[in-house]
Amino acid sequence: MAAPGEVVGSEVLETCGLDQIVEALKLLLSPGGSGSSSLHITKHDVLLATLKSNLSALEDKILRDPQWKKLKLLRDEIINQAEWPQSSVDITWSFTSQTLLLLLCLKETMIRLAADFNPGKPNPRTPEVAPALSPDTLSITQQKTVQSALQFVVTLGVCPYLVAGVGVPLKHRTEFGAVVQDVVSLDAAPHAARRLYTSCSVLLDVARHASLGSLILCRHLGDIAAGLCQLGFCPPKRKPPTLAEEVLTEEERTLSRGALRDVLDQVYQPLAVRELLILQGGPPQSCTGAKTQLRCRTPAWLRRLCGQLLSERLMRPGGVQAVVRGILEGAGAGAAGGSDAEATAADWKKCDLIAKILASCPQQSLSPESYYRDICPQILDLFHFQDKLTARQFQRVATTTVITMSREQPRLAANYLLQPLLAPLHRCLNTTEIPESNMVPGTILVTEEELSRCIEDVYKVYVVGNEPLTVLLDSLLPVLRMLFALYCFTKQTVSHIRSFCQEILLWILEKLERKIAIASLKGFAGLDKTVPSLHPLCQFRAAIQGGIMITIREAISNEDEDEALYQKLSSEQSQVEHLGDLLTCCQECGVAGDFFIFCLKELTHLTVDNEAELKPKPFSTKSLLELEEQALLVEGQEHRLLVLQLLAVLCEKMSEQIFTNITQVVDFVAATLQRACASLAHEAESTVESQTLSMSMGLVAVMLGGAVQLKSSDFTIMKQLLPLLEKVSNTYPDPVIQELAVDLRITIATHGAFATQAVSVAAQSTLNKKGPEGRTEEKHQAGHDTQAAQSHLEQQQNHETSPHTGQESDVPFIPKGVSEPNTTTNQKSVCITTEQLQEVLLSAYDPQIPMRAAALRTLSRWIEQREAKALERQEKLLKIFLENLEHEDTFVYLSAIQGIALLSDVYPEKILVDLLAQYDSGKGRHTPETRMKVGEVLMRIVRALGDMVAKYRDPLIHTFLRGVRDPDGAHRASSLANLGELCQRLDFLLGPVVHEVTACVIAVAKTDDEVQVRRAAIHVVVLLLRGLSRKAPEEQLKWKCCFVNEVGVCACVRARVRVYIFLLITTFQAIGCQKLILGFSEFSGTCGCAGQGPLQSWQLEREVEERGWNQGEDISSPNS
Repeated sequence: MAAPGEVVGSEVLETCGLDQIVEALKLLLSPGGSGSSSLHITKHDVLLATLKSNLSALEDKILRDPQWKKLKLLRDEIINQAEWPQSSVDITWSFTSQTLLLLLCLKETMIRLAADFNPGKPNPRTPEVAPALSPDTLSITQQKTVQSALQFVVTLGVCPYLVAGVGVPLKHRTEFGAVVQDVVSLDAAPHAARRLYTSCSVLLDVARHASLGSLILCRHLGDIAAGLCQLGFCPPKRKPPTLAEEVLTEEERTLSRGALRDVLDQVYQPLAVRELLILQGGPPQSCTGAKTQLRCRTPAWLRRLCGQLLSERLMRPGGVQAVVRGILEGAGAGAAGGSDAEATAADWKKCDLIAKILASCPQQSLSPESYYRDICPQILDLFHFQDKLTARQFQRVATTTVITMSREQPRLAANYLLQPLLAPLHRCLNTTEIPESNMVPGTILVTEEELSRCIEDVYKVYVVGNEPLTVLLDSLLPVLRMLFALYCFTKQTVSHIRSFCQEILLWILEKLERKIAIASLKGFAGLDKTVPSLHPLCQFRAAIQGGIMITIREAISNEDEDEALYQKLSSEQSQVEHLGDLLTCCQECGVAGDFFIFCLKELTHLTVDNEAELKPKPFSTKSLLELEEQALLVEGQEHRLLVLQLLAVLCEKMSEQIFTNITQVVDFVAATLQRACASLAHEAESTVESQTLSMSMGLVAVMLGGAVQLKSSDFTIMKQLLPLLEKVSNTYPDPVIQELAVDLRITIATHGAFATQAVSVAAQSTLNKKGPEGRTEEKHQAGHDTQAAQSHLEQQQNHETSPHTGQESDVPFIPKGVSEPNTTTNQKSVCITTEQLQEVLLSAYDPQIPMRAAALRTLSRWIEQREAKALERQEKLLKIFLENLEHEDTFVYLSAIQGIALLSDVYPEKILVDLLAQYDSGKGRHTPETRMKVGEVLMRIVRALGDMVAKYRDPLIHTFLRGVRDPDGAHRASSLANLGELCQRLDFLLGPVVHEVTACVIAVAKTDDEVQVRRAAIHVVVLLLRGLSRKAPEEQLKWKCCFVNEVGVCACVRARVRVYIFLLITTFQAIGCQKLILGFSEFSGTCGCAGQGPLQSWQLEREVEERGWNQGEDISSPNS
């Protein structure tokens, strides 16, 4: 875009300096002498007067000062060559023109100075001396002056002429911008479009100089781009313009379009993206009304244009990174990892926005496939940034983008994202043909960097993204066995990718359908040879940087066959061990239990097929068919041994929580019964099988005997046991087992409506089975797994019944150091060890309710016994008890309440403050249930403190009185209950708050809307009178009243009795008990308290305080 009046070099440029031009800009931009006024119209006048004054001062300086003659000649030459009008009736445009002329003078001067600069050769004797500075370099002060001039040009020459919706309006930027918007005269010549075209043209011409271009484009790119968009792309009005109207020519519009694309290509691409996004605008908003209204809606043509330009930025080389940086930096993240980068990375909404942008195919693309082909490699590159903060942002964006693309275009994502992502693993599968050039032993097929990057990227996409899309699961299935082999190799060495492999395997096993997950585990164990695995010619090798690489295996010689066989067997053994370790980490999702049941069923099938045995024959007498049959038999024996090995490892490594639901337990019992029936059919019964059958049937009896609260759906699942139990009752030789099988069938068929005594006896016998027999059975896989299932059932019963009933259940296992508290109070303290304390603290977070409750009760007992090691951890204990208050199970949170009460008895000053703050907090911080539980704790603390509660009277009463004003009715009732308990304990020590308590109770009893709150208020009165009656019973009160005015009775005693009578009368007046009021009139008259109003009662309170109300002396006996 050619600048109007581009200047050709002249001789005057040789002698014109930068200082004169900058001085002229300062003179033009100097503020006016008149002060600012608060009136809007005055601000306009001040601005116009200042601009006019500065223009006159500059013109006088240039014309009269002989030192500025060179600048005058340069400016006149630029004016003569300029094709745009410099003067106008509108003072703002005249000011803008003069500023543009000075900027052009500055640019031409800097160009000539740089061309004439000839730096000398550096002196080798002084290499530390800095090189000579170019004469066209601007100082910091000069740069500030130029920046101010540029800001005035943009404010007066660009922004006022933008149509509504294009760019950010001046009135929404600063207060000065609002003034400028009203000062500019759009009706005066030249036309607004011509002014905008001139300003943008000259600014772009000045920006051709590198130093000035950085000042212009870094700060004002958005406004210049908005002006060029309007000049080149804004559609003309519907009414054709007349000849009198001044409009742009088509050539000028074309130049504006080209200039826009040129400037967008030249600048920093994230900056261009950010400015285009701002120009594109957000959702439609109103532009009329008060000052609070936001910017007008962006015109449709500008939105389309910005979308097209953004798509062009995206499809350029490195465009993905530019778009991501532009959006993130524009969102407040700073330049690639600034101070707010971590907060931006945590905002998944921005990541979703970028992912939707990247996943949408722009209209400029030929097809979605070509777009994905160009863009997907750049998306994968986002995973590989080295800077931590930048990497975190870009990785989250890349993860979200891959998931979005996989959801919207699964086929294209699989071809251009997931296949390149998994390419290093696919390269070494046994289903892939390795080129002959790579078959040389020792050749590295996958380098350490490639494999580490592949595994980390898979972790970021699959595990961090955590979206179980079908295309993601299907793409990972072919390389699962190879990933497991890599995981096994990392277990034998030290590698940073071990955790990644483990997390990937655990994630995929949890997200896959259960049948597919079991099939994958069969491949891991070697039971299914059809699952793709590592190529037999490939092997893993440890690399230098702690990673792993894949190389071609060395050829095996005849001498090394035995060693190779040993390595193969040891590798298979270690893989089974590592599979057991992996399954221990995924017991909660149920995969481990289902795979264990699958192995049991396989064992049953092997028992059935065990009739065919190997009968060795001379090799020469065997036919080809016999040799093939023998190979199959050998393979079957190998399969059988592998299943037995798997069961042995699983029995050794799995815990009692292997089964997670009733279905798995029933499947386990069914597999056990099927194996027992198969053994009976083949007359291969053994002691182990007999014990396993007894334990499995005992487990069914436990389930039916009440250890698990069975539902109707559970009985439907258990019906699969009916034919097996019938078979056992008909074929098993032991009559006891036969009878039990019949009873179990009846109980299951009737859904528990009918159960014989034999079922209950069998259940109790199974639960109580201990001693050497139980320990012997643990050595056998069936007995061990039955105990595991039994333990799970009891745990599940605790989970299901405790929150509803609060009843305790038998727990087969309690950690060391956790025991039930004794009922005796004189139990001697037993010194505990640090290990015991730590184990009990861990058990307090156990997910099993009986375990957690037992741990809490044990901690409470240790606090009650003043165990030193436990009391040293008072803060930790308080935290544990408070966290367990949130638990929904009654058994747990009541134990926590007891523990806090006992701990507060030991450290009341430290703990009571925290409890009061938690009780006094609003609904936003704690749930109403938690605050009620804290209220129960406070009530127990008040009871435990006894007479010592007077020391904490003020904070307790203030908290409870504030609680009475709580909007929650249940909390108000709780506060009143606690207030009554406190007043009962304080009796006459209520002190100066007696009237406040009375007024509060009266107000609640009269005005509260909820019945339970009014009842709680009456209950406070009852407790208050009950507390006072302990130290002033009716008989003693009569005695005191008779002597209340005697000389020998102290004034303090008289004051106490008067307050007591006043309290009774006031309270019963509030609740309407007139008969009781008459009964107390005699006492009130004797004490001189009848008919006293509020003023006299407060005076009475002060009198009591002056005479030693809080001395604590007892007046309940005549000796007082």
